[in-house]
Amino acid sequence: MTDGPPKTFAINRDNYHAEHVGHTGDGRQFFLTTPFEPATREQAGSEYLALFLFNGEGTLLEAKIDDFGPRATMVRGARAALRKQRLRELGDVTFDRIEIAPFSVERFNTTFGLIARPPDQFCQTWWVELHPGNCMAFHEPWDSGEYDT
Repeated sequence: MTDGPPKTFAINRDNYHAEHVGHTGDGRQFFLTTPFEPATREQAGSEYLALFLFNGEGTLLEAKIDDFGPRATMVRGARAALRKQRLRELGDVTFDRIEIAPFSVERFNTTFGLIARPPDQFCQTWWVELHPGNCMAFHEPWDSGEYDT
């Protein structure tokens, strides 16, 4: 079992869930992503666009999160347009590896973030998971930049 959650962990840019990660011209780090709450019998679910901004050391500075409603009724073009707008608002960026600290924020009665999960009876190691949706999960070695889906 490991000693505790990571102080920071890496995310390598890829063409899948980590397509929009990198650095701004002023040295901040960013992660633009599309977390979601899946639909269930009890709830319709929801699709989001989230821009997380970090300082150069990886501490969260700001979270801009927009709710696009249930996947079945979401206007995909609206989310794509806002994604482009959020990227433009960042100015000159480079898409590359980032190193950030786990974090969480509350919006829309939902917890968002890259949240450290402690070991439990089924898994003896720490994980950092993207929530809501848990579509990215990071584990040791924390500097690998790779994730599980």
